[in-house]
Amino acid sequence: MTKRNSAWNRTRASNKLGIEYPIIQGPLGGFSSQRLTAAVSNFGGLGSFGAQGLAPSEIQEVVAEIRSLTNKPFAMNLWVSMEDEGAATSDAEAFERALSHLAPHLEAVGASKPQFSPYKPLRFKDQVRVLLDAKVPAFSFIYGVPPKEILEECHRQDIVTIGTATTPDEAIALEQAGVDMVVASGFEAGGHRGSFLRSSEDSLTGTISLVPQVVDAVGVPVVAAGGIADARGIAAVFALGAQGVQMGTVFLACEESGATRLHREAILSGKARRTSLTRGFTGRLARGIHNQLLEEMNRPGVAILPYPLQRALMRNLSVPAQQAGRSEFLTLWAGQSAGIAQYSNVATLLQSLVNGASAKLASCSDGQQPPGHDKSASANARGSPARSTSIEKSALGS
Repeated sequence: MTKRNSAWNRTRASNKLGIEYPIIQGPLGGFSSQRLTAAVSNFGGLGSFGAQGLAPSEIQEVVAEIRSLTNKPFAMNLWVSMEDEGAATSDAEAFERALSHLAPHLEAVGASKPQFSPYKPLRFKDQVRVLLDAKVPAFSFIYGVPPKEILEECHRQDIVTIGTATTPDEAIALEQAGVDMVVASGFEAGGHRGSFLRSSEDSLTGTISLVPQVVDAVGVPVVAAGGIADARGIAAVFALGAQGVQMGTVFLACEESGATRLHREAILSGKARRTSLTRGFTGRLARGIHNQLLEEMNRPGVAILPYPLQRALMRNLSVPAQQAGRSEFLTLWAGQSAGIAQYSNVATLLQSLVNGASAKLASCSDGQQPPGHDKSASANARGSPARSTSIEKSALGS
C-alpha cells in the first residue's frame, strides 16, 4: 500500500528529527527489540530502543544491529536516575521479606527460589558514553536531566535530545538545560512514570491537561504521550499544540516487539481494559494490566525493594510464569488505551495511523494549517536532522 503524504506530518518535531511522520515509538524498556525499532524508522517514524538495563558493551551491540537494519534516524533511551535510595545498602533480610510474597507463585510455576546477591550498579555516564561515541541520531531519556556536559556534547554532534516531563515544571527544567524537545507524558501511559521533581504519585496529570500546559510553558517542540492509541488521539493532541506523538502500548502489541506472546495477547484480547499503577513490579511507580500479581503487590504490608532490586527479584518469576502459560503471574505493561489496540503488525499499525491522521488533519475546514504545522519544514522531511533555529536556540539557552 502506498503511503499517504500530507501537510500534517511536517512539524518542528519531524523536521528536527529528520523523519517523515512525527510518530515516535515508545522505548518499551525491557520489551524493546532491534527489529521493531528499525521497522518504525524504516516506515518513516522514529523507532526507539530502551537500553536502561543494559551494560555498555550490550548497548554497543544493539546500536550496531539497529544500524544494520535501517539507515533512518532512531532513538536510544536511558534512565538518568539508575537507582533509588537504599539500593546499595539493601540486605539479605530485606530480600527475604520481599521474596516471601512471591514464593507461592514461584512454587506454582516450578521455579527455584532465588538467592540474595549484593547490588551491582550500572552507571548512566558509562551507558551514555557509548551513545555519544556511536553518534546515535537521537538520545531520549526519563527520570531527570543529564549533566550539562553530556547535553552539550550531544549538540556538538547533532544528536537530538528528547527529555520526558510529567509536569510543566519538569518541562521547563528540561528546556532550561538545553534539551531539544520534550515528551509530555500523561499518567494514562503504560510503564514507568518518569517523574523527577516531585514524587510520581504527586505528578499524575492526564495527557489532555498536561499537553497544553507544557506547550504554553516551553518553546521547544512538545511530543504528547499517554493514552494515544489511534488517529483520533493524534488529532486530539495536535489540536492541543503537540508537534508529535509518542506511542508505546500499540507497538508493544506488535509481533515485532520484544513482548512475550502472552503479553501481546493480553493487550489484543481485551484483557487490558483495566490497568493500574503499582510500585510492586520494579520499585518505581508504573502502569500495567490489572491481574492477580499486580493486585497482590498493591496490598498493604507487601515489602517492596528499592529500584532496581525489586525489578530484578520479579524477573525470577517472569520467565517460568511465561513458560507455564500463567499470565496472571506476569508483569504486563500497558496504558489506559490498551483496549483500543488492534494491530499485531507494525507496518499495518503505522499505515492505519498515517491514513487516519491524514484524513483528520491534512485539511482544515477554515483552510488553515493544522496545529503544530511547521511552515519552514523541508518538503523532504527524511533529510538530516536540522539543528535549532535562532529562536529555538534562544529558548534552549544555547
